[in-house]
Amino acid sequence: MDMRPCSVAGMFYPAEPRHLEQLLETFFRKRALGITSRGIVSPHAGYVYSGETGACAFSTIPPDFDGTFLVIGPSHRGYMTCASAVPWETPLGVIDVDTEFIDAMDIEIDEASHRSEHSIEVQMPFIKYRFPRARVAPVLMGEQTYEAAESLAEHLLQAIEHTKRDVRIVASSDFSHYVPEEMARQQDLYVIDALKTLDVPEFYRRLQETRATVCGYGPIATMCLACRSLGATRGELLRYTTSGDVTEDYNQVVGYAAIAVV
Repeated sequence: MDMRPCSVAGMFYPAEPRHLEQLLETFFRKRALGITSRGIVSPHAGYVYSGETGACAFSTIPPDFDGTFLVIGPSHRGYMTCASAVPWETPLGVIDVDTEFIDAMDIEIDEASHRSEHSIEVQMPFIKYRFPRARVAPVLMGEQTYEAAESLAEHLLQAIEHTKRDVRIVASSDFSHYVPEEMARQQDLYVIDALKTLDVPEFYRRLQETRATVCGYGPIATMCLACRSLGATRGELLRYTTSGDVTEDYNQVVGYAAIAVV
């Protein structure tokens, strides 16, 4: 497999390049000014629901960034943690993978596990559009326990130390799934509040307490742990929305958050 092809173009985001460019241009008009992040949380739903929230998160990274995006997404199909080492196709062109960084992480490479997973793919058009010179290191996260997040963070830090790359970490995650709007907001904002001080153990405690159905909590934890080791001190919630803002159905919503770690 020489390239990871698009699997959800035309479903989660436009497949037609000009349409996609116009949509992303609209999303990036609303920017989070005055913040430069080391890591972000960006949702991975269809762009009609969460695209503007995702752009809000990416807007905290300078558009001239030309380093490596470490993109960590949860495996919705239960695959084990693995990296991808082939270029990724987007409607806007191909994104090159930082193979030296992938090698330095010392994580199993499994292209088949990445083939149909949308959690990483949905982030790629944002990167190609706004950061055309950047490369990516895609990591699919299977087990999402605190111990797994610590272990993955150590692998990432090891690769950063070895390669001396300028890295930004993207944690791909949606928040509460298919619960009433009021419950989603209450649970999600309570869980997110633990990230203000990058208190990852408290983040896990609150997840267990509320049983909030956050699908990418492992990538979020990994990103926060790694960024804290790199000097970050706080997380800032930039934007919180739900699918109800689009559908006007507030009985069963999915929550989306843009978070910057600085």
